[in-house]
Amino acid sequence: MRKILSIFAAVAVMAATVGCDAVRQVAGAYNFVNCEYEYNSLSNLTVAGIDLSKGEIGPMQVIQLTSLLTGKSQSIPLAMTVNVDITNPNLTEAMMEGMQYILSIDGIQFTSGELEKPLNIPAGGKQTMPMKIGVDLKTLLTGDTADTTVKAIKNIAGIGNEASKVTLQLKPSFKFGNTPWTAPTYIPV
Repeated sequence: MRKILSIFAAVAVMAATVGCDAVRQVAGAYNFVNCEYEYNSLSNLTVAGIDLSKGEIGPMQVIQLTSLLTGKSQSIPLAMTVNVDITNPNLTEAMMEGMQYILSIDGIQFTSGELEKPLNIPAGGKQTMPMKIGVDLKTLLTGDTADTTVKAIKNIAGIGNEASKVTLQLKPSFKFGNTPWTAPTYIPV
């Protein structure tokens, strides 16, 4: 109850000082933090130019991947689009200006980055947010992360036999008037 009163007080102060648009932005930001996030799918998946997004992998691709993961390549670029469903259960729209993200697999941070794409989800609406993500796997194939990285790539390619736990954390950013603001903590997906 105290948290709700604090939020209403902040909204009232904003309304008194900067007007209705700021109130709408504050409410939209609050709603975005309270949305429901769910993994939808991966698409556009490539490892060192090998297209793995079709869901089928041929014998030549298995040989190429095995060679890349066990060889002396200088770089092994992985690119993919992670599609995340966002549902707004609130009575008004949810809004954000962009976000920071962290993608981890089996407890190892694979990559992090920032998306600078505004997103507005209407009240009660649902939208899929595509996140283009890239990482050089070569940096993860050393030391303690090598076995986990190989396992994760095999699973992503559909040739693994052990499950991987994928976590995505989002930290949305908002604009209040002309002032940018970033959420204080990551939201786990």
